[in-house]
Amino acid sequence: MIPKLIDKQDNFEIVRDKVAAILKLEVVNQMALATAAGKDPDDWKLRIFVERSNPWEEFLNVEGETDLSPLVNIWFNNSGFNKKASNVMERQASLTTYNIDCYGYGATKNNPAGGHIPGDQEAAFEVQKAIRLVRNILMAGENTYLQLRGLVWSRWPRAITEFQPQIDNRALQNVIGARIALDVEFNELSPQVDDSNKIEILAIKITRLDSGEIVITANDGDLVTAGDGQSTAGGYSLGEGAEIDLQYP
Repeated sequence: MIPKLIDKQDNFEIVRDKVAAILKLEVVNQMALATAAGKDPDDWKLRIFVERSNPWEEFLNVEGETDLSPLVNIWFNNSGFNKKASNVMERQASLTTYNIDCYGYGATKNNPAGGHIPGDQEAAFEVQKAIRLVRNILMAGENTYLQLRGLVWSRWPRAITEFQPQIDNRALQNVIGARIALDVEFNELSPQVDDSNKIEILAIKITRLDSGEIVITANDGDLVTAGDGQSTAGGYSLGEGAEIDLQYP
């Protein structure tokens, strides 16, 4: 019998949550930089989700107050294990793929010169903007090891594919999707191994909300989350002095 309660996250979960945290924090930073540069910060706004099957549902009934910022959903796809690079007792070398699905919405508009501007074109531009931001953030030098040095060996965008979301076997109107397949290499560990000393620890709370969107609370309280949820403890490096609440579905 295993004498120890298996009461921990596997590394594939830690890495997934870390990718989401990096994206959310950097979006907030980019919006602040845009404001300082005299530009519209909403052009850098992304809404970040984790493990949602259809976050684009928010675009089905667009009303006046609907936030039409591009959506980004990070979800675990698969892990493959390299037996030769592993240790039969303690560690399993993993190549794990995360799908980062982005969705852009475009409203059909009247053209003052006549006719109309199709919404699918605007949606394509919006999703391509989201892909551009996500790829640049994750491939920045600061994120070479996804801020998990000692756990993550490498990260690499294997492919980017644009697609048309479907509902009831029909193409979703005015919404375009694109997927980044992100490959990340790291070890999964057997339960008797304590590898926590290899990760810079910063306590955060992870909360799951019905919508699935990630929001943050900064140390100074400027960004305050709303809603109730279930919390669990986490221990991931989020950069100097950062404390955030990650909110999930």
